[in-house]
Amino acid sequence: MKYSILDLCPVPEGSTAADAMRHSADLAQHAEGLGYHRYWMAEHHNMPGIASAATSVLLGHVAGKTKTIRVGAGGIMLPNHAPLSIAEQFGTLATLYGDRIDLGLGRAPGGDHAVWQAMRRGRTGEDNFPAEVAELMRYLSDADPRAPVQAHPGQGTHVPVWILGSSLYGAQLAAHFGLPYAFASHFAPDALEDASTIYRRDFKPSATLSAPKFMLAVNVVAAETDGEAEYLRTSVQQAFARLRSGTPGKLPAPVRDIDAQIGPALRRGVDEALRISAVGSPETVERQLAALVAKYRPDEVILTGQIHNHTARKRSFTIAAQAMQGVLIAA
Repeated sequence: MKYSILDLCPVPEGSTAADAMRHSADLAQHAEGLGYHRYWMAEHHNMPGIASAATSVLLGHVAGKTKTIRVGAGGIMLPNHAPLSIAEQFGTLATLYGDRIDLGLGRAPGGDHAVWQAMRRGRTGEDNFPAEVAELMRYLSDADPRAPVQAHPGQGTHVPVWILGSSLYGAQLAAHFGLPYAFASHFAPDALEDASTIYRRDFKPSATLSAPKFMLAVNVVAAETDGEAEYLRTSVQQAFARLRSGTPGKLPAPVRDIDAQIGPALRRGVDEALRISAVGSPETVERQLAALVAKYRPDEVILTGQIHNHTARKRSFTIAAQAMQGVLIAA
């Protein structure tokens, strides 16, 4: 079982998007040295605290700063884009960096309704996601000389495609196409058990994948003590609370009293949404990760963690890598 990183390229309060991008490249290099398998980044829009809106551009920067770790999108929100354009972008990445580029595809807009309108101006509201996924995969497969349009570069690169989701829809689609499936359990875990069951049950082997491949997303905030990790976690608790309140901003600095900051009722809702998490000391994080792996039996775990201080964030992913190695040895 592999373990990987999902990086939202967070922009902490007191810093800039340029700082965040430099930190992402530094974290990717750090992750490569720790044995992480993939380094994924996600498309979000209209969010001052996330700097990965131009996802393929930033992935090129990260891929250029690393050597062996897989680099990819977790994910590209395909309805925002023409499939040909995404095929050309990721075909370019694969041409430059070889067989270490991944392409995860999501169906959401990556923002609110205003983003939906801005990104899809002039397009119909019809949901063509399955057809667009199929079209995109054709552009990345071997060239068909009869096809009126081909992706150059892109055609013949066979960039691996993943389906991302937080509902049963994505699980059914991934199973239908015979594609690997990554569930967004780090912020929307309610359908996790049903989605993983449906995906595995209904999976149809394809030319690229003979058996289901399920990825579990887990929040991780690790530090030397449980108390310090809980303190660091208050940054993402505040950020999630602000997002739910319609006031997203940069990643807040941690606080000692989270209830005083966002109120106990809102905190309970936030913590429920973020419940697929491992938070604490090295021993606590390893125990919590082991429990999640035993319960959900993922083929891969992808860890994400929004921590205000870059040094603390790197330390968290160091502890998490050591914890995952412990989990794998015990298994």
